[in-house]
Amino acid sequence: MARMNDAAHGRSGVSTIEASEDEVLYNPRDPRMRDDPYPFYRRLQQAAPVYRTPFGFWVVSGYPEVGKLLREPKLTSEFHRDKKWAEHRGGWESPIVTDTRKWMLMLDGSAHRRIRGLVNPVFSALALDRIRESIAGILDDILDEMGDGDGIDLISRLALPVPVTVICGLVGLPVSDRELCRKWTEEIGHVVDPVLDDRTREAMNTSVTEFRDYIREHLTDRRKNPQDDILSRLATAEVDGERLTDDEVVANVLLLFNAGHETTVNLIGNGVLALLRHPDQLAALRAEPGIVEEGVDEFVRYDAPVQLVARIATGDIEVGGHTIPAYSKIMLLLGAANRDPRRYEDPDRLLLTRENIKPLSFGGGPHYCIGAMLGKLEGRMIFTELLRRYRRIELTEDRVVWRPHVNFRGLTELRVDLAH
Repeated sequence: MARMNDAAHGRSGVSTIEASEDEVLYNPRDPRMRDDPYPFYRRLQQAAPVYRTPFGFWVVSGYPEVGKLLREPKLTSEFHRDKKWAEHRGGWESPIVTDTRKWMLMLDGSAHRRIRGLVNPVFSALALDRIRESIAGILDDILDEMGDGDGIDLISRLALPVPVTVICGLVGLPVSDRELCRKWTEEIGHVVDPVLDDRTREAMNTSVTEFRDYIREHLTDRRKNPQDDILSRLATAEVDGERLTDDEVVANVLLLFNAGHETTVNLIGNGVLALLRHPDQLAALRAEPGIVEEGVDEFVRYDAPVQLVARIATGDIEVGGHTIPAYSKIMLLLGAANRDPRRYEDPDRLLLTRENIKPLSFGGGPHYCIGAMLGKLEGRMIFTELLRRYRRIELTEDRVVWRPHVNFRGLTELRVDLAH
């Protein structure tokens, strides 16, 4: 049985794991991974940065190895083609698998480029600069409503409503429906988890059906009355003389809610928690607010909102002195790679002025997260405004509860005491 020494739960300092020789080095089902995966990652890196688990899949935890494989052309994201993967999510004809066959996230090559090329301009630096004022207005309204006091939950009151309000506006869905959209997105996000139970599978398929029908209603209107939003862009754009089908548009709008919302919620929650557990960095950011511009990359490095991505090998691959055979399933542990001591000195410490930060939290290569720039922009604005408005921000209690995801890492709530 493994034993955790001085478990820091994400604080500064290195926790270690002692294990018997016969224990599995990496088990995503281990409930301790949810509270603090980093001691387990460190043990894995020390033993085998490239490791074949007894469960049959490979895990890669080292920074150079993960970085290489994110750009490896012999790895595919098309999990929907895997019979076992589809069966675990309800079967080939289930609503969620039917939709993922059209997601650009799970398409490679020209099929991926065809859809991503239509959406990329909406998330460009120029496009985001044009909506910065709109985001600031959304943030002001939500912070005004939140106010101050003791025991305020920053997740439900701030981290959740800001990103979902922004993405509703970008996509072209009514902001008044943001809570409904957020609920569907939360359930659908489990599709990329490597482990699913019956309740999660059923909820996921129900949500994708309901969200799909909801988006389709708005799509019908946009085909007749295009507006300046993503839904209209996808509904009217042509690729090589052909328009996207209704099913393709609906599936990828649904995907964008996950890309533009889920990761941002976790970036904000994890970042604020890290800041409160590193009072020296909180003081530094108060003294020099401008360091958040580059410091946001340190937040996503330190406690990545997305902990892993999965791939399937289409051919034999050489990495880290190992040969991963064709058809192998591989987990790339982004959260582990971000704390690889071969890449970063003192990696278990949050340091907002750290130089040469290149976190892998949003992936890499052709599938680099399309919403990364938007998420980091929202993060910068929220961290800055929180510290400007509140002279005191303190954790109400030290213990926190993490959401039951394997690939996403985020808090169920973050209760703080706030004073202007």
